Amino acid sequence: MTKVKDLFSLKGQCAVVVGGAGRIGTPMAEALAEAGARVYIASRAAKSDHPVVSRMVKAGLDVHAIAFDQSDEASVNRAIETITKECGTPAILVNSGVERPMARLLDDDVEAWDRSMAVNARGLFVTCRAFARAMGAAGRGSIINVTSIYGVVAPDPAMYEGSNEGTEPDYPYTKGGMIMFSKYLATYFARQGVRVNCIAPGGLFDNQAEPFYSRYLAKVPMKRMAVPDDLKGITVLLASAAGAYITGAVIPVDGGWTAW
Repeated sequence: MTKVKDLFSLKGQCAVVVGGAGRIGTPMAEALAEAGARVYIASRAAKSDHPVVSRMVKAGLDVHAIAFDQSDEASVNRAIETITKECGTPAILVNSGVERPMARLLDDDVEAWDRSMAVNARGLFVTCRAFARAMGAAGRGSIINVTSIYGVVAPDPAMYEGSNEGTEPDYPYTKGGMIMFSKYLATYFARQGVRVNCIAPGGLFDNQAEPFYSRYLAKVPMKRMAVPDDLKGITVLLASAAGAYITGAVIPVDGGWTAW
């Protein structure tokens, strides 16, 4: 049997984290790099001097920036070609990028909905398909799509009353669709050695104001919000050989929110 430390090792592997400079993507990218992978943080505006990239590089991690538009198929394919030339076919893809244009919630314009679909729905399809095909040709790969508790259960409007917080209508739509698309991909590419799973985080602590904060904790059995470290272990599990028999799964990281 393989030793457990070797099962979790990502040494020699290449990972791409879309949205890897965001609040969710940053600890995921850091975890993959700490486990030994070369990590590319990807977004439309990714730059090598981005503070997140610079911090990880200074910490001795093999982290790089690569610019691409996840909703543009040609842009995604060019990025895969560039990465493959530098370190081989990417073995890990994390989709944690999201655009949230519907700031006025149900009162927003339909054009804001269309913008969300163009980036969040089209972008997921384009990126997953391109990477899954490349991984399948190489005979291995892990795709980790970051959904949300609101891809699993509906938000409670009462929780947001009297606060500046809220959930846009497009968000559960795209996050719920992400789950079923991931299951589709998991079955479609399983024979080619590609696994596809979802992580469904709860709210990440960011000094949220009252009364929202207390109302949120009242819904969580563990009575706290998520912190960045909560996302690191599950990311490495799903990316590594330790998760080799896990595909098509949706794993909540929510302190028990969806267990009620």
